[in-house]
Amino acid sequence: MKKLRRYIVPLVCLTLLLTWIHVSRLSHGHLVVNFLNVGQGDSILIQTPSDKIILIDGGPGTSVLTELNDVLPFLEKDIDLMVLTHPHSDHIEGLVAVLKRYNVDAALITGVSYTNSYYEEFLKDLPLEADVYFASAEHDFDFGDGVFLDVLYPFDEISGKEFDNLNNSSIVIRLIYGDTAILLTGDAEIEVEEMLLSEGVLLSSDILKAGHHGSRTASSTAFVQAVSPGIVVIECGSDNSFGHPHDEAMTIFEEIGADVYRTDLDGRVTMVF
Repeated sequence: MKKLRRYIVPLVCLTLLLTWIHVSRLSHGHLVVNFLNVGQGDSILIQTPSDKIILIDGGPGTSVLTELNDVLPFLEKDIDLMVLTHPHSDHIEGLVAVLKRYNVDAALITGVSYTNSYYEEFLKDLPLEADVYFASAEHDFDFGDGVFLDVLYPFDEISGKEFDNLNNSSIVIRLIYGDTAILLTGDAEIEVEEMLLSEGVLLSSDILKAGHHGSRTASSTAFVQAVSPGIVVIECGSDNSFGHPHDEAMTIFEEIGADVYRTDLDGRVTMVF
């Protein structure tokens, strides 16, 4: 038994080392977008070709920590930009856990007026030295290597404002890398989609992260046609109580011929460019 144990330990160490090398090399020189499997919520991790790390939302609970451990290099504890699209618990709770374990250089938030314990803790735990940006369409982030993160909505700062429907305070982002565009809509619903359409905002994108977990309250026909994605990703939990994704949204995605990936069925969805 002692002899066998001597071989098992180095083999486990070698496996861990090879896994770390594989993950490290995956992002180097490529844009990697991970739609993390965090259950009924949103969390998206972006790794740029020069290894900048962007985390958009953190989902509910602490599942995001397991996902980050699986995806990021073993010793990587720095997040260049953390984005909170809006402070509902299924987007913010995991970010509170991340703030306790990772260094965050900058944060993009709305600053809307809203009360829950996770939002209060999140704002309290943001590092004093971190750059904090209040989202507006004036904010465009250049991460080098041809990677740009453009804020499409809100059009103007909404810090301190109250919303009857907090989903419609969601930051909408268009991620651009060369000729590839990815539209990330948080939980923005049809009301926001109509505003984006009426303002003539450039929406055309190769990939769409479906709004509000594939709910019928988002992803209108006109909006999805304007985006014209070849791929749609839906972040939702298995057998969730909301029935996401709704049949109405799925029908629209099918009608435009998009390939649909779902974290409840497919687990983490990773795209490498």
